[in-house]
Amino acid sequence: MSEEKFYFQTEAAELLKMMISSVYSNRDIFLRELISNASDALDKRRIETLKNSELAENTNPEIKIEINSDKKTLSVSDNGIGMTKDELIKYLGTIAKSGTKEFLQAVKNDANSQQELIGQFGVGFYSVFMVAEKVEVITRKLGTNETFKFTSDGTGSYTIEDAEQRNECGTTVTLYIKENKEDTEAKNYLEEWTIRDIITKYSDFISWPIIFKDKTVNSQKAIWQRPEKEITEEEYKEFYKHLTHDWRDPLTHIKINAEGSTNFKGLIFIPSEAPLELFMDPDAGGISLYINRVFIMNDCKVLMPQYLRFIRGVIDSEDLPLNISREILQEEPIIKVIRKSTQRKIFNEFKKLLEKDREKYIKLWTTFGKILKEGIVQDYEHAKNIFDISLFRTTNSDEWTTLSEYETRMKPGQEGIYCLAGRDNIEALKASPKLEPFINKGYEVLLMTDPVDDVILSQAGFILPAEAKKLLNISDDNVSAETEDEKKEIEKKIKALNEDFEPLKKKALEIFSEKLSDVKLSFSLTNSPACLRGGMSLQMEKMMQAMGQTMPAQKRILEFNAEHPVIKKLISLAKNNDEKVTDMLKILYDQSMILEGTIPDNPSEFVKRIDDLMSLIPGE
Repeated sequence: MSEEKFYFQTEAAELLKMMISSVYSNRDIFLRELISNASDALDKRRIETLKNSELAENTNPEIKIEINSDKKTLSVSDNGIGMTKDELIKYLGTIAKSGTKEFLQAVKNDANSQQELIGQFGVGFYSVFMVAEKVEVITRKLGTNETFKFTSDGTGSYTIEDAEQRNECGTTVTLYIKENKEDTEAKNYLEEWTIRDIITKYSDFISWPIIFKDKTVNSQKAIWQRPEKEITEEEYKEFYKHLTHDWRDPLTHIKINAEGSTNFKGLIFIPSEAPLELFMDPDAGGISLYINRVFIMNDCKVLMPQYLRFIRGVIDSEDLPLNISREILQEEPIIKVIRKSTQRKIFNEFKKLLEKDREKYIKLWTTFGKILKEGIVQDYEHAKNIFDISLFRTTNSDEWTTLSEYETRMKPGQEGIYCLAGRDNIEALKASPKLEPFINKGYEVLLMTDPVDDVILSQAGFILPAEAKKLLNISDDNVSAETEDEKKEIEKKIKALNEDFEPLKKKALEIFSEKLSDVKLSFSLTNSPACLRGGMSLQMEKMMQAMGQTMPAQKRILEFNAEHPVIKKLISLAKNNDEKVTDMLKILYDQSMILEGTIPDNPSEFVKRIDDLMSLIPGE
């Protein structure tokens, strides 16, 4: 094959230019990225040979690093899985395939952390241009006889051509180190002591031997196998970054050491920020499975439930066979024991963090709480554990609170924990008319703003144990702030008004026959003229419809404040069959929808009615 020339997309060219021209405070990470890529290639080769023994070759897996002072080159070689021509184009020719735009935006937003952003956005290979004026990649894919060479100087294009046959599969990346007066420090990467220091700092725990100057220079000690007292915080951080390619330090880590009928070790990390792939590719990341320190697979989903998908880490079992498949894992009893034990450990550590380092736990909760809470409705076995570590805002304070802390502040005789869900904005939720009777009587109400909260409230009776305090959704028509005696007095007052109210009620049910099941008078509301009750929240209903879910008709109750001047006026107008009643009822209904967190069915008609109403204001 003759040499073929390709061009990077426009954004990628901009990214390369930025990398080449910018000055980075920590350029050592380029070698960390190359070694990590080589390690991944060796892992993939071992997996392929387990699947197909015919691909096995009599060779020792290793990573070699060489420097040539005369040619000013630094090479990183592996005998891993290698790449085909198409894979060269896919993995090296398309920079940051899932995140170039996001990477460039992040760089603009955080210029001081440019070098740290590299791994997070899948552009680790291109960090070589921080120190190299040209890079060559020679590679042969496992099971093939074709060898290809990729060449680029980072100015916007690259070439691919046939290369001299490699003796074995794998990849060699050769960097031609910069030689210019503007960058006098690049030559340090041709010094033996520099290379040794970088390997010791960033790659000592790589499970494959790293050969430099004909010696293995990394310890190859699996960090999760070492005693905790021997591991520094810096080592934990570096291992996390190697494992996840996240440029930030983890929020915290959890060491697991289970001994008994099933033996396994593990190291679990909680990211400090939501990983990019958590939203772009929810199935990515997760837990890597090892067996006796031998890598088996990334993202072993059976080890962790979906609601803990933000967790990253490693589990290493002594009791599983090396050739175990994903399909067999699903039914493997040992895996079920590991999963259950790991979950228990995670919940215990979360609880400990909540009790001993509230500030750090709040950081965890605000980042991942809405995902963790999905477990309340997905995993009834652990629902109580998740409730115990859940944090909530309330009407009494801007501080976070737990359910147990709320319970200590409950008023004597309070039936349960009052809750209100349905808005994704805490301030908007605080403005709900439904809170008025509870706040007026001094009750504290939990404010729940996550999409899953509506489902939690609807299923709480099935989820929580019998002895737990009930979660009372104040949106329900049967949840009231009044005592039984107060309810009886209110019933008498409403009964006295029923005759006058009947024309307005009849008119409202006629207008909203498909939307309302009832229209009622209330003495509970204090400031607002009306509110909607019953059914799932309007926000939840809209979300389900957006997801393509067929929803049954949701009829609600329209509650009027019997003491509000607007309602008194409406009752009077309805008795006299005034034509303005229709528009005013529609305005009140649309206002109630807005307070529920959704827009009216026809915003333009709502605005027109408001305009018409304002035109009736007396003027000069």
